[in-house]
Amino acid sequence: MAGQFRSYVWDPLLILSQIVLMQTVYYGSLGLWLALVDGLVRSTPSLDQMFDAEILGFSTPSGRLSMMSFILNALTCALGLLYFIRRGKQCLDFTVTVHFFHLLGCWFYSSRFPSALTWWLVQAVCIALMAVIGEYLCMRTELKEIPLNSVPKSNV
Repeated sequence: MAGQFRSYVWDPLLILSQIVLMQTVYYGSLGLWLALVDGLVRSTPSLDQMFDAEILGFSTPSGRLSMMSFILNALTCALGLLYFIRRGKQCLDFTVTVHFFHLLGCWFYSSRFPSALTWWLVQAVCIALMAVIGEYLCMRTELKEIPLNSVPKSNV
C-alpha cells in the first residue's frame, strides 16, 4: 500500500543480514577494545578473554580490564545499532540476539554453560547499556524534523 508512513515489510533476508552485521560489530569492536587494553598493560591477548566466563571478575586486574572492555564494547555496539538498525523499536531485539549468540559462543568455546555470577552481571549491564543507549540514539534521529524544501510560490 502506497502512502503509509514507515510501512513494515517482512524481510527475513534483511533481518538475517542485520543479525550477522551486529555480531560482526560486536566481536570486531570487542576484539579491538581487548587488544587496546592488552596493549596498555602489556598482556598477552587470548580468546579466553572473550569467551571464557571465568576470566571476568573483580579479583584480578585482567578480569577488571576485561569487564571494562565489555562495557566499552556495549557503548560501541550502541553506535552500531544507530548506524545499521536505525529503529528504536528493534534495538532491544537485536541487543538480546547478539548477547544470546555470545552466550552460545561462550558455551561452545568452554564446553560448559557459563555459571560465573560476574559474567552474568557483566552481560546484564552490557545488555542494558547497549539497548538503552542504542534506543536513545535511534529515537533522537527518528524524531528529527523532516526538512521540507519550500519552493517559492508563483503569484497567479
